[in-house]
Amino acid sequence: MPDPLPVRLRFLLLAVLTMAVGLWVHRGGGTSPAVRDVLGDALWAMMIAWGMGTLAPGLSPGRRAVLALAVCAAVELSQLLHSPWLDAVRRTAAGRLVLGSDFDGRDLLAYAVGVGVAWGLERTLRSGRR
Repeated sequence: MPDPLPVRLRFLLLAVLTMAVGLWVHRGGGTSPAVRDVLGDALWAMMIAWGMGTLAPGLSPGRRAVLALAVCAAVELSQLLHSPWLDAVRRTAAGRLVLGSDFDGRDLLAYAVGVGVAWGLERTLRSGRR
């Protein structure tokens, strides 16, 4: 039976669903601020991983995971850079959600977990389809 949803659309739907859960967590999500922070970072990284699937579905899951981690690390490291225009963007709600505000090396671990979960889910779903 042919697949009713193209691969890019599946990844896009996963990204949007993950974004919705991430925004719910960001708004409170019934968790403590510490849990919200770590879970939010992991969900953000999952969204980036699904986004890589949307942009480059032909790459292997491992390569997309490495790219997603690279994007997450670049965004986190960019928080060490400060200029008036960049700080102004970060003060907006969208800027804070996309670029973050303050560098925290622990976020890199949360990103690795989020990308790892996305990679694992994809591998599990793919093996179940065979």
